[in-house]
Amino acid sequence: MSEGTAAETRVDCHVKVLDDAVVERAIDAGLDAIVYAPHFTRIPDIRREARRYSSEELRVIPAREVFTGSWQNRKHVLAIGLEEPVPDFIPLETAMAEFERQEAAVLGPHPEFATVSLDESDLRQYREVVDAVEIFNPKHLPSHNRRARDIAERLEYPPFTSSYAHLPRTVGVAHTAFEATIDSEDDLVEALQDDVARRVVYHNGSRRWRTTAGELAHLCYENTWKKVDRLFLSGTEPTHPDHIAYDGRFDDVSVY
Repeated sequence: MSEGTAAETRVDCHVKVLDDAVVERAIDAGLDAIVYAPHFTRIPDIRREARRYSSEELRVIPAREVFTGSWQNRKHVLAIGLEEPVPDFIPLETAMAEFERQEAAVLGPHPEFATVSLDESDLRQYREVVDAVEIFNPKHLPSHNRRARDIAERLEYPPFTSSYAHLPRTVGVAHTAFEATIDSEDDLVEALQDDVARRVVYHNGSRRWRTTAGELAHLCYENTWKKVDRLFLSGTEPTHPDHIAYDGRFDDVSVY
């Protein structure tokens, strides 16, 4: 663990990219751990990459951001501690039941952002399943972050933040500092489920706005229907519900 408060662990709770440059940037930013949850990748593959890049200096914790619902009306949910794969593009209620069965920590990233997020009614419905709500996201404009914070406070959810880095340079712009020693995936799951005290830490100023501009530009490409149709809806992608890896368990609920 890097220098600082003895019982404090600084975690970037959601990054999409992972390579040597990302690890170096995270260590330079004083982070102790990052949560790695790339799109359209099954949890065994994520675990393998997380182990490859983990070290005593930086823990890389595997996770899945599952896309529930259809592409036009999808809701992202972040799950940490999954032992079995959960596909994308299944109903929200199916995904939540699966997370609960596996006793995963469940996070609500970027609430009510665009058409890709849990909204306040979802967070009310799944109050006993979701463990924390993101109150600052670098992709957000200030009004989005205020709305996210208001929702978390109104529903009395513990907060978290992340860099939500889709670009390596974004890593380190925000993190959650937990008042606990977190050396493993299990430690983080426990901290989230037990509502361990924490601080939400983020940069403002010119770096923050450069980050927002770069990430929003990337989002415009990432969320094109043409891209997802080409990459995913053929049914051969690793997290498609019809993929052989799921043994037909989700065939009856697949939205595609």
